[in-house]
Amino acid sequence: MGCCTGRCTLIFICTFQLMLALERQVFDFLGYQWAPILANFFHIIVVILGLFGTIQYRPRYIVVYTIWTAVWVAWNVFIICFYLEVGDLSKDSDLLTFNISAHHSWWREHGPGCMRREIPPGGMDTQSYVSVAGCLLEYQYIEVLHSGCQILISLLGFVYACYVVSAITEEEDSFDFIGGFDPFPLYHVNEKPSHLLLKPMYLST
Repeated sequence: MGCCTGRCTLIFICTFQLMLALERQVFDFLGYQWAPILANFFHIIVVILGLFGTIQYRPRYIVVYTIWTAVWVAWNVFIICFYLEVGDLSKDSDLLTFNISAHHSWWREHGPGCMRREIPPGGMDTQSYVSVAGCLLEYQYIEVLHSGCQILISLLGFVYACYVVSAITEEEDSFDFIGGFDPFPLYHVNEKPSHLLLKPMYLST
């Protein structure tokens, strides 16, 4: 396969996916979102594996990347449903932090245009509260946009990964067909026993 083919496109997609995953991991760390942090970690590993497999012509690695891409799409669909509160899901629950802490998305207090103001405790209450106002875009929609971009690029990666695996497999099959993996493709020696022609000799007396 040449450079400007599906293989090079898949390399670009994997690189872009890796950048998006690292960006998302940073903000999930800032918000102590442990479930997304764990998912991002596995995603980064598999994307690197897929990138390596694409560069080194390793179809098995690309197949692993393809399977994970389907799982990653399903995960991001769940994240969208979580923040849009589909069904019994609630964006204010501690599900993404494994109920370990009450932290929420970092974008909740640091979104574009958000004015963050800490309210000191009053009376018997010893816990301070944070008031957020003036946000140009609510944090749940920022998270939905993040997941939507992940789904879009993952679907493209899935399609091109299937194409690259098919192309590499066809190349290997055609190479095998013409004897590419024969240890002695051109130098077979036709070993036949040599026969000596013995002619009778007559001695004249």
